[in-house]
Amino acid sequence: MKSRIHLSEHFTYSKLLRFTLPPIVMNIFASLYIIADGFFVANFVGKTEFAAVNLIMPVLNILGTIGYMFGVGGSALIAKTMGEKNQDKANRLFSLIVLVSSCLGALMMVAGFIFMPQVTTMLGAEGQLLEDSVLYGRIFILALPAWIWVYEFQLFFITAEKPRLGLAVTVLAGLSNIAFDAIFIIGFQWGLAGAAAASALSQIVGGLFPLIYFLRKNDSLLELVKPVWNGWAIVKSMTNGSSEFMEEAAFSLVAIVYNIQLLKYAGEDGVVIYGLLMYVSLIFNAIFVGYSNGIGPVFSYHYGAQNHRELKSLRIRSLRLIGLASIAMFVLSEVLAHPFSALFMQGAESLLPDAIHAFRIFSAAYLFTGMAIFCSAFFTALNDGQVSALISSLRTFVFDLGAVLLLPLLLGVDGIWCAIVFAELMAATVGNIFMVALQRKYHY
Repeated sequence: MKSRIHLSEHFTYSKLLRFTLPPIVMNIFASLYIIADGFFVANFVGKTEFAAVNLIMPVLNILGTIGYMFGVGGSALIAKTMGEKNQDKANRLFSLIVLVSSCLGALMMVAGFIFMPQVTTMLGAEGQLLEDSVLYGRIFILALPAWIWVYEFQLFFITAEKPRLGLAVTVLAGLSNIAFDAIFIIGFQWGLAGAAAASALSQIVGGLFPLIYFLRKNDSLLELVKPVWNGWAIVKSMTNGSSEFMEEAAFSLVAIVYNIQLLKYAGEDGVVIYGLLMYVSLIFNAIFVGYSNGIGPVFSYHYGAQNHRELKSLRIRSLRLIGLASIAMFVLSEVLAHPFSALFMQGAESLLPDAIHAFRIFSAAYLFTGMAIFCSAFFTALNDGQVSALISSLRTFVFDLGAVLLLPLLLGVDGIWCAIVFAELMAATVGNIFMVALQRKYHY
């Protein structure tokens, strides 16, 4: 059995791939929380219910992404602290971050459950679509604290040098979701309520296991201990992870705007097709996000240790890997446009030609998405949350949001599919500009 790879080591291509493979696979399986529901609802419940899941999920994802913010920002701070050889402080910071994020999750769960009808109405849902969206959202949100744990512990497992254990937990939760979907939807015939219950239970599985692990004595680098209040650390974790939170939350916000635009230009069918594109995008983006998250603590450690030669080596190797993966994903998405579309279009075959057309336009974005994600994560790892946040905010709030609002005026529905391509191209360009401009400052 191959020995554990430590953050302090020199990373070859082989070690990079070995170290980041678990978080990549972990992110792919984490995407199954959403994708499994979509597949079962699309094929065994109905088109309107499928549209309801796609309509409300971006709102739920914004709330769950709070855990991602604490996980990314907290991991950078904790890894830097460990690089400074202060393990006790690292454990106290880790424990405080988990406690604060858990309390915040409980508060949002209550508020979200109460105001779910009002939120869904604001999205433009009416009639049966409104009722289905509220039903799914209210059941799903009951597991919000656990979903926040799922997000943040994915990152903390990497920082604790236990990426394989994190992978095992995430795979277990993902497979649980599929099993619960099959039992509740096909077996018990619970329909949309069964899909929501399946996702909620799988989040509890994925959140409780790591919580129990870190609460007990373990052989990782991190352990949950009695926390000591440190307001600066909480603010630093939130600001340092704000770019990733903004990126994920803005992605969901943009998805909400996409759905509103599609209801306007293409009706419920447009929301269904967009749901298909998002499910495939979740899998492909999970590879880029998983790599960036996996390598982030390594960047943070060597930055804290002032190992400039290793920082430069890591950056160059990462850029090459991201570039190769981007080309491969574009080719794969073009080749598999038809089978991917058909997978979610059973029972709605009349939408297949439009779905394939949208798929082929949308897939060009994968040429630039990896670079945009990596650049933002790179500066987060260097504890430069401001630059990271700027890249993320420009990517979503300026480029993507602006494109989805303006391009349909010129190109109609095709303008909506083209918007993401424009946004990712511009974000990758801006990220590279910052990477070149700040090279001397951070000595990479």
